[in-house]
Amino acid sequence: MSTHQPPMPQAPHAAQAAPGGPYPGYTSPIPVVRTHLGHAVASEWTKIKSVRSTMWTLGVFVLLVLGIGLLSGSLVSANSGETSLSGENPLSFGFFGLLLGSICIITLGVLTTASEYGTGMIRTTMTACPSRARVLAAKAIVFFVLAFVVTLVSSGLVAMIHASMLENTGARTPTGGDWFKATVGVSLYIALLGLFSLLIGSIIRHSAGAITIMIGVVLAPLVLALFMATESLSKVREWLFEYSIPNQLSVFYANSLSESGPSGWDPLWIVLGLTAAAYGAAYALLHSRDV
Repeated sequence: MSTHQPPMPQAPHAAQAAPGGPYPGYTSPIPVVRTHLGHAVASEWTKIKSVRSTMWTLGVFVLLVLGIGLLSGSLVSANSGETSLSGENPLSFGFFGLLLGSICIITLGVLTTASEYGTGMIRTTMTACPSRARVLAAKAIVFFVLAFVVTLVSSGLVAMIHASMLENTGARTPTGGDWFKATVGVSLYIALLGLFSLLIGSIIRHSAGAITIMIGVVLAPLVLALFMATESLSKVREWLFEYSIPNQLSVFYANSLSESGPSGWDPLWIVLGLTAAAYGAAYALLHSRDV
């Protein structure tokens, strides 16, 4: 004899649920908001301040700028009786520390993007923020502001030390323009150079390769020019001297290595144009390649 099984009870459909939803009276404690660039900036700031490479590279940068600045100022002040600084800008001695320190900013810029590709962290970043343009913009903003502030503080301290230390050596009193270019101007240049490195890291996606390329960009033109001793290469040698990174950096101290070439604020516009071109390339490649 067959037995008739009664139908099993089923859960009510979502459409038949109470007006308050499947969990009436429940409100999530986590506010639901539309994400924006500020959230990506906060995320990138958390990442860049949490990794040890940031503290190491910026710490070495400050040490080089202040240490070499104090050393050069002390040597010039101690030998002021033998060396005349008549008419010289005392702030120009900050050039040496910033030139070496720029390698630290370049390294940090590359690591800000390329290291995420090396560790695979970029997949997590893109999952949390699918807008790749927003991620790139956030990285650029956070790094640029950090590099600018650290460079401004370091160069400002060195400039004040040199102005005080070398005031009795015959050097001229720096003008307001001298101060502005030796602090704000040079800080903008170094921060943009670091941002250019960040974008090269995003394009190359390899830390060692991108750092090597950037060190070559800084040093290779000047080194190549030193070996171009023939008359037939004089035009090329002169151009390499004029537009090398060290010469462009020295322009901010009115102490150019070449009589012609960039002057005034030209180096800032040059590095700004290069950075804008690299940003466009990094943005296009970020959208066309997989992570």
